[in-house]
Amino acid sequence: MSFDTRAFRQALGSFPTGVAVVTAGEVKHVGITVNSFTSVSLEPPLVLWCIDKKSDRFEIFTRAQSFTISILGTAHEAVSSRLAKQGSHHLDGIQLLPTVLGPPALAEALAYFECEKEAAYDAGDHSILVGKVIRFARHDAGAPLVFFQGHYGALSQVKA
Repeated sequence: MSFDTRAFRQALGSFPTGVAVVTAGEVKHVGITVNSFTSVSLEPPLVLWCIDKKSDRFEIFTRAQSFTISILGTAHEAVSSRLAKQGSHHLDGIQLLPTVLGPPALAEALAYFECEKEAAYDAGDHSILVGKVIRFARHDAGAPLVFFQGHYGALSQVKA
């Protein structure tokens, strides 16, 4: 019995995810769009994200000692699309905020997390990168950018 990888990917797309951009790099900063961001621990504060081993940015991110994760709002859809593509990893023309660790945050991100690399794990065709959060900021303005069944969308804020 063969495993249908395409059907598996489509089934995974049934789970709506938020969208983030991770930035890293020592001399020239680069970015990559991810939907694999999640929290790991509050004590110590740890988060993770995953990168495909076939990515042209794999070496940059797996060797980086620090990275910044920016949680995207709907205003960032074009940036997300651009940084999701192979070869479109430069940050030129994107509004950025400086950070203490170096890799910039995206301006007007819903939140961002400055991280020191805590660990990296081999996981099939991806690597799992765990970061210890050193600093973070949160902005309440804007709706989150969501990815569902291969398309971008918005999630309206629910107020209690």
